[in-house]
Amino acid sequence: MLDQRPEDLRNIKIPDILPVIPIYNAVVFPAMTFPIEVYGPQSISLIDEVMAKDRLVGIVTSEKVPLEAKPEDLFGIGTSSMILKMAKPEDNKAQLLLQGIGRFKITDFLEGTPYIRVKAEPIEDEGIKDIETEALMTNLVGLFDRIVNLSPFLPQEFSLVAKSIAEPGVLADMIASIINASIEEKQKVLELQNVKKRLKEVTRLVNHQVEVMELGNKIQSQVKSDIDKNQREYFLRQQLAAIKDELGEKDESKVEVEEYRAKIEERNLPEEARKEAERELDRLSLMHPSSAEYTVVTTYLDWITELPWDMSTEDNLDIKKARAVLDEDHYGLEKAKKRMIEYLAVRKLKPDSKGPILCFVGPPGTGKTSMGQSIARALGRKFIRMSLGGVHDEAEIRGHRRTYIGALPGRILQGIRRAESNNPVFMLDEIDKVGSDFRGDPSSALLEVLDPEQNFSFMDHYLDVPFDLSHVMFITTANILDTTPPALRDRMEVIELPGYTLEEKIMIAKRYLIPKQIDANGLKKRHISFTKGALKLIASGYTREAGVRNLEREIATICRGVASGIAQGTINAFSITINDVPRYLGPVRVISEMSARTSKPGVAMGLAWTQAGGELLFIEATAMRGRASLTLTGQLGDVMKESASAALSFIRSNAKKLGIQKDFFNETDIHIHVPAGAIPKDGPSAGITMLTALASLLTSRKIKKNLAMTGEITLRGLVLPVGGIKEKVLAAHRAGVKEIILPKWNEKDLIDVPDNVKKDIVFHFVNDMLEALKISLS
Repeated sequence: MLDQRPEDLRNIKIPDILPVIPIYNAVVFPAMTFPIEVYGPQSISLIDEVMAKDRLVGIVTSEKVPLEAKPEDLFGIGTSSMILKMAKPEDNKAQLLLQGIGRFKITDFLEGTPYIRVKAEPIEDEGIKDIETEALMTNLVGLFDRIVNLSPFLPQEFSLVAKSIAEPGVLADMIASIINASIEEKQKVLELQNVKKRLKEVTRLVNHQVEVMELGNKIQSQVKSDIDKNQREYFLRQQLAAIKDELGEKDESKVEVEEYRAKIEERNLPEEARKEAERELDRLSLMHPSSAEYTVVTTYLDWITELPWDMSTEDNLDIKKARAVLDEDHYGLEKAKKRMIEYLAVRKLKPDSKGPILCFVGPPGTGKTSMGQSIARALGRKFIRMSLGGVHDEAEIRGHRRTYIGALPGRILQGIRRAESNNPVFMLDEIDKVGSDFRGDPSSALLEVLDPEQNFSFMDHYLDVPFDLSHVMFITTANILDTTPPALRDRMEVIELPGYTLEEKIMIAKRYLIPKQIDANGLKKRHISFTKGALKLIASGYTREAGVRNLEREIATICRGVASGIAQGTINAFSITINDVPRYLGPVRVISEMSARTSKPGVAMGLAWTQAGGELLFIEATAMRGRASLTLTGQLGDVMKESASAALSFIRSNAKKLGIQKDFFNETDIHIHVPAGAIPKDGPSAGITMLTALASLLTSRKIKKNLAMTGEITLRGLVLPVGGIKEKVLAAHRAGVKEIILPKWNEKDLIDVPDNVKKDIVFHFVNDMLEALKISLS
């Protein structure tokens, strides 16, 4: 506070050399009275010397604590002060009451004393008192008055003192010393020599302080009003409850709590789930229905009381009836049907056996998903299907924790709740298309679900209590297993559904597809019929697939055409023959190109495996004059390119045996091309086909018609086994191939090929390439 008038302070002569007391976390202004404490022998020595003389010292703010302060740590401008009072409560400590006199600038530091001494140059205020200065003072006094009114800690006398100050510089210093500002901001005010600039800077600081205090008061009043409102609502609720008790009316929230309590008693919940439900119910009983948490708790109680903890359907253990149901719904698929019958037999002998984890793998359209529905019907169980294609979020499997807004259990428990049974047939479709990203890896969450040794205590994040999934029969489907994680693949029993033969497709069309499309297009059985020749043409001439999805589309097209004629009255009934098929479907799309493609030397027909089943693969080779180079085209992968190089090396090393000139490659360029160049191709199984195509080219001998082959080769000419034999053989049969060359080691794989297919094709099993060339070259 002010202790002396400014004119009295100006009369004090400030010496050229001043002892300096560093202070920390404070700034001293002229004309202000302030107390400080000093410590340490250096400061005590300074105080003793000054008290014996003129009592004048310099107070300078330091960036470090006074005991550690060095000259370079001091700001360049400080305040000259007079010691008004001094007391020593301890030998090494002194308490001072100082009076600020004026600003000074440090021009140099002096040595020779244990304390800091400086050469001081007094700084006088600049500027004249004009109308602008008076306006700035008036505005500053008004703002400071608002601070005093808003602050509970500042006495009203401060406002009166500010209004009584006539000197603009003193007013700015006085207010700057009182307001809540940083040391850097206060030091900046101290260093401003121009009075107008000083007033403007202090006005800026005061404005900021006013905004902060007004906002704080606004927040405080809002909080207080919210508390008052909550208290008022609480008392009103208590009064309302008392009134309802007097009237004999029941509180709706209490009724709901009692309903949940009755549900918990009715449901035979496991011990852990019952404890959690009762704990949440106790929380609910203390909440008001308007509370946001009330809905969260009731949703949780709905889930935990409606899950079928102990409700299950009774299995149909009549094996003959179950076999009849499977045969009624599906033609073929003997492996899958056999596995289901085995499962039923085990359940009949051992009722507490755990459900298997089956994985149906095969090309699209082979009946994987519909097989799951048939299994559920045969067992007499509920059927739930969950598509995993494109699922990236782990919470889809395990659910979200209840801390999230709108949290729900995962889709596994959602399906169990919809089934209202704890032992449904649960189909996880397209398990090979599960993805992972920053939200987690769903396939890792499935490891527990698809493990009979773990899923008896499946923990969903939302429920947070274990649920028994061991009674559920999980069936997964996939087109390929390569993209499925090994740990997940190890938990499943894989059953392959490779595809259908032409005869099987015709039977499926007669039994299932045609009746389905007749009904879907509003026809009756008397309106349309198909001859066997027409169905054979549709299956072989308009589709070439492992499944029957496109076959069904073509049949649907014909049915729509007949329905259009019947609706217009142009026909009453129609029998589709071979000659009628192009009328509805257009020209035959799939033409056998074997004869045309293999009519010249250098073209061989191989067999390839794809995700959609087996395919024919033609390999062409040609030679021209050049400089012994090998060109490979058709988007071939590294393994396929290496097979071509191995085939060429084998031919060069066995040129004499094959009747080829020994140095044929020195002046010849060879080009191998695999058509359908836009489709990437890779794998070792085309090695035998490439070698045969090269041998045919270089010996000018044609390859047998209607002959296909598959197998991996070595540099020594051995023919190694390959995979996908059944799919490849079925593809060859669909295309009309009559002879197939296979590795000797693959002879055992023909057990999976249907007998009618094996009757139509002659199989040659070879161990080395020379034997294969004898068979293939005519």
